[in-house]
Amino acid sequence: MIPTEEVSARRREIEFKLKQEELTLSFIKDSLEKSDQLTKNMVAILSSFESRLMKLENSIIPVYKQTENLQRLQENVEKTLSCLDHVISYYHVAKDTEKIIKEGPTGRLEEYLNCMDKIQKAVEYFQDNNPDSPELNRVKSLFERGKESLESEFRSLMTRHTKPVPPILILDLISGDDDMEPQEEMFLEHLPEGVLHDIIRISGWLVENGRNQDFMTVYFQIRSVQLDRSIKGLKDHFRKNSSSTGVPYSPAIQNKRKDTPTKKPVKRPGTIRKAQNLLKQYSQHGLDGKKGASNLIPMEGHEHDLRVKHLSDALSDKHGPAAGRDDIFDIEIDTYIHCVSAFVKLAQSEYQLLTDIVPEHHQKKTFDSLIQESLDNLIMEGDNIVSAARKSIIRHDYSAVLTIFPILKHLKQMKPEFDQVLQGTAAGTKNKLPGLITSMETTGAKALEEFADNIKNDPDKEYNMPKDGTVHELTSNAILFLQQLLDFQETAGAMLASQETSSSASSYSSEFSRRLLSTYICKVLGNLQLNLLSKSKVYEDPALSAIFLHNNYNYILKSLEKSELIQLVAVTQKTAERSYRELIEQQIQTYQRSWLKVTDYILERNLPVFQPGAKLKDKERQMIKERFKGFNDGLEELCKIQKAWAIPDMEQRDKIRRAQKTIVKETYGAFLNRYGNVPFTKNPEKYIKYQVDQVGEMIEKLFDTSA
Repeated sequence: MIPTEEVSARRREIEFKLKQEELTLSFIKDSLEKSDQLTKNMVAILSSFESRLMKLENSIIPVYKQTENLQRLQENVEKTLSCLDHVISYYHVAKDTEKIIKEGPTGRLEEYLNCMDKIQKAVEYFQDNNPDSPELNRVKSLFERGKESLESEFRSLMTRHTKPVPPILILDLISGDDDMEPQEEMFLEHLPEGVLHDIIRISGWLVENGRNQDFMTVYFQIRSVQLDRSIKGLKDHFRKNSSSTGVPYSPAIQNKRKDTPTKKPVKRPGTIRKAQNLLKQYSQHGLDGKKGASNLIPMEGHEHDLRVKHLSDALSDKHGPAAGRDDIFDIEIDTYIHCVSAFVKLAQSEYQLLTDIVPEHHQKKTFDSLIQESLDNLIMEGDNIVSAARKSIIRHDYSAVLTIFPILKHLKQMKPEFDQVLQGTAAGTKNKLPGLITSMETTGAKALEEFADNIKNDPDKEYNMPKDGTVHELTSNAILFLQQLLDFQETAGAMLASQETSSSASSYSSEFSRRLLSTYICKVLGNLQLNLLSKSKVYEDPALSAIFLHNNYNYILKSLEKSELIQLVAVTQKTAERSYRELIEQQIQTYQRSWLKVTDYILERNLPVFQPGAKLKDKERQMIKERFKGFNDGLEELCKIQKAWAIPDMEQRDKIRRAQKTIVKETYGAFLNRYGNVPFTKNPEKYIKYQVDQVGEMIEKLFDTSA
């Protein structure tokens, strides 16, 4: 059972909580009543505010709308006034800009162009809104006048500031590619920077606003003259400063260059000039049937020494000791080669300048017109060279083809750059250089073939034959000509290949050209050999004929060996060297047979047989006398005749003397030992005129007029 006290306590606790809850409920009730009252008051206030706001809005909206209308009217008035001012300004344009337009753009280009823009806008306004206004004619007239002034300023700036490029700068430009040390790319400043800026602004305005392309014609005409004058200035520079020692390169470039063992010197046209002189002498005298001789035979010979001295003296008297027609001709070739390079470099520079001034869609056409005069002059000079070469070939002057070689080689080397520079120009412009190259190749090939034919057909004239049997001028000229081809192997091979139509010519161009050149050289050598054989028959003495052929064959072989010709010949003729050695040996043997008429007198098989100590019969004594006399007379006659002959090659001369001396001394020594002490005569000194050593000394003096 729960105690009574505990129950009472719980009851009191419950009663207390009930009283608290009643108090809380009473408080909440009072609060809700107060909140309701406040809500009613707020609703009343808001209702009053809404009523007042509606009244205010009803009063303000009409005023706002009226104000908005007034503002719109004000804006319209302002816009109208602005438009009126703008329109009125067009009527003032002519007056405001007329003074500046009349004075021209010089010194204030930007201000002038701004004025022109204003006039342009005025013209457009009047054309669109009031085409009958007299003001339109005024601004149009002013605009045309301003445009003419801009065109005049463009022409004036171009004319005043366009100057030929100095020759030294051109040489620096074209010589830069040859420098071994890397350098910064060289640019030409054709126009001052400020002037170029003004020209670009004027050209841009004329294209955009003036819709005028006449300035492009002015541009290419002025620049074309400048380009042509630059190249002509380079020509004059060469003529004034060049000499036979070299080309007047820029001092700046000379200081930059360094000679190294690996750098091959440039082949100057002057190095082939000696061959041209030789061939010209040969062509004009040898083939025309007039007496004459080469001015250079690179071997010693009795007649050669005299005629070289005579010719050298004649040239010195006529043209001066160191300079003359040859130097001038070398300068002309050198000048043309450098002008070709100069044209390419200057044309590249011109195109770079043109791209800043001329609109893109007009650049190629304008550039084409700009370079035409200079290109035509260049091609015309090349055509003149070809024409002169053709005339020379007709006259059998084959030296002209040597002029074509360095030029053609340079043109073919420059062709890729030419093609790049002329990219986008007219087909006729692009085809000019290939046409010149083809013309030179055809002319050169014709000259080469005719030269080979004339080597074969050179007439056998007695007066044109060396009396001492030395090297014929035809041989020295032919070999020297072939040696010049070594410096232009690709060019000469291409000349010959250009006349071929076989598939090999196109499929294996480099190797095919080399084989063609080898075949050509072998053909010339073969023709030369046939001609020499024919010429040798002019000599009545077979021994002199043999000496003549020996000298020429030996000269050919030595010349082939000293140059790269032997390697080139070996491309198609492997046994050429051995064949020439065999020919030389054959001629030596033929020459030695000339001594048989001397040694036959003293050979044992031709002598009488008699008993030692027995008394000689008159017939035997007479026979021995005849043998001695025949030997003496034959020896003296041969030595006298052959002393005047020439073997320019010292090694060959000593070899032939030594062999002949051995044969004769041995034969004569045996004869003298056998009959020297035989009493076949009362006057032995009359028949025994020479001792063995004396015979050797006489033979040692063969082929030497000074002995």
